[in-house]
Amino acid sequence: MTLTEAPGRATTDGSRATAYPPSAAPRRTWPIVAAAATTVVLWASAFVGIRFAGHDYSPGAMALGRMLAASAALTLFVVVTRRIRAPYAAPSPHRVAVPRGGTLGLIALWGVAWFGGYNVALNAAERLVDAGTAALLVAVAPILVAIAATLVLGERLTGRLGVGVTIAFVGVALIAVGGFTGHADPVGVALAVLSAVLYAFGVLLQKRLLARVDAVTVTWLGALAGTAALLPFAPTLLTEFTAAPLPATLGVLFLGVFPTAIGFLTWGYVLSHWTAGRTTAATYLVPPVTVLLSWTLLGEVPAPLALLGGVLCLAGVIFATRR
Repeated sequence: MTLTEAPGRATTDGSRATAYPPSAAPRRTWPIVAAAATTVVLWASAFVGIRFAGHDYSPGAMALGRMLAASAALTLFVVVTRRIRAPYAAPSPHRVAVPRGGTLGLIALWGVAWFGGYNVALNAAERLVDAGTAALLVAVAPILVAIAATLVLGERLTGRLGVGVTIAFVGVALIAVGGFTGHADPVGVALAVLSAVLYAFGVLLQKRLLARVDAVTVTWLGALAGTAALLPFAPTLLTEFTAAPLPATLGVLFLGVFPTAIGFLTWGYVLSHWTAGRTTAATYLVPPVTVLLSWTLLGEVPAPLALLGGVLCLAGVIFATRR
């Protein structure tokens, strides 16, 4: 099985573990599209949530609070779903619930890079730039992934995907030219670009992991690893928690349960069925959705060119991901 194939069954250290049922092939398209749409909306809401909670929580503390909530939600999901499946699972003395060795190490690396490093960098960036600008800067990640996937994963950059990415990139550029009410601080821009690099690295590594381990297990263990890496921020989190207003704390919990726990479960499902390039092309929808949410909820009003860019982003995504 190549890395570009969707793993109906994934091998974990010599044992067989079902990632998603083999009956999914040939797959229906609508569940994958629905999962992709869910990811886009939830991830877009994360940019707004970070801006909202960032007034009362520092970058590291917010990242830790978010991941504690996400880890708790994912652990509950894993326990409940495995108990439901247990009576129907074929008994096997060789079943391995958790991967070991190098595979577990790679999952930990992925979790630390994405759930740890990416979150802290993005939280810090959004203290200096508005939600829409941050989303646009992070949007360069799909371009990095689409290019790197052809070199690292051996995926072919098709003409349709290339044209779609180009159209979407023009949309991103127009949004950037259109501008927002916030000022693009150079340090904030650099931190957002760092987030994009970590994002791209995470996608490429996760795509390799999904050939061996199911998406739920990867997401769950990665979240635990990211949470562990953020524990040095625990004293700061406790201090800020006692002083923060309830809405800000609820915002942090929202970031953990919805954009992280649910958003990454749906993301893993999509990534295990689509190529890395096609999946990340769909995330070009995140910036225009973020613009709409930040406009509505935060009063960060985009210029007309930004709205036109959002339309182009949507057109590029539809063209790139259409079969």
